[in-house]
Amino acid sequence: MSSIQSNSSANVTFVRPATFFIKGFSNVPHVKYYYVFLSLVYVVTVLGNSFTMCIIYLARRLHTAKYIAVFHLALSGLCGSSALIPKIIDTFLFDHHVISYEACLANMFFVYHFMNLQSLTLLVLAYDRLIAICFPLRYHAIVTETAMFLIIGVMWIFSVTYFSVYVGLVNRLSFCGSNVIDSYFCDHGLVYSLACNDNSINIMMMKMSFFLLICTPLLLIIISYFCIALALLRIGHGADRIKAIQTCTSHLMLVAIRYIPIVSNNIALLTIPVNSNIRLINNSLTQTMPPMLDPIIYTLKTEEVMQSIKEMFKRSKVNTTKRMKFSRNSKQKIQVST
Repeated sequence: MSSIQSNSSANVTFVRPATFFIKGFSNVPHVKYYYVFLSLVYVVTVLGNSFTMCIIYLARRLHTAKYIAVFHLALSGLCGSSALIPKIIDTFLFDHHVISYEACLANMFFVYHFMNLQSLTLLVLAYDRLIAICFPLRYHAIVTETAMFLIIGVMWIFSVTYFSVYVGLVNRLSFCGSNVIDSYFCDHGLVYSLACNDNSINIMMMKMSFFLLICTPLLLIIISYFCIALALLRIGHGADRIKAIQTCTSHLMLVAIRYIPIVSNNIALLTIPVNSNIRLINNSLTQTMPPMLDPIIYTLKTEEVMQSIKEMFKRSKVNTTKRMKFSRNSKQKIQVST
């Protein structure tokens, strides 16, 4: 192992490596093509989420509480991908496998923090649909812009605090053996498994995180849609029921593409031995694909967004025509005067 840093406090010495080595895939032929694919995923993610945020910002009809949450989903997806994919590209395409101890913990924090924000935002969108369908007359009084900003603010405070503790607990570990992380980023579970002292608190925190930050939001989303289903059964008119269902389809698709792979991966890891390379591919796709698909689903499946895009395109076309006419008239006046 490379040079060692030691911190002594109250007769306890924590041994920390100056650097970690990000190993990545093992003996996979043409693996660099996979990293090129992730580069393309990142480009689409940046373009798609930036486009979604621009549309929501520019279209007045989308300045509602619901689209504040959609804007936040796009922002957290963009930030989460930016915390993960560029580092993967730098590490494996440009062979910069060595990462400093501090940079590793920072990478760990931002990747988990923005993943958590995406998960919580999907829960907020489920809450929005629950109120809209179950309490339609009180929707605008309950789901206000102020309330949505307050909810998002609480989400940020909770997530930053939680993952500061989550990542900070790594500092109480000693690394006196290998400093090789068998992953594509500073994965918390694989980092604490390298420790040579008691890591039971870290194990407990990881299990708690799975149930608190993944299972609990998913369970609450399922409960909310159970209530929505009961409310839809009470709607007498079939057209109204179909319209209400259509407002939920985009959100349900986002929930499916985000939670099904995560839960499946964790169940597979607990029940059957999984090849390291397969685990890394599954985990990397689970983390990188949803932020890319979010804007595509919301852009193509949400009528309000598509209508706003059409209106902005028409307005832009009209303004361009007016400018061209004004330019022609100006030229004609100049020619007449001369």
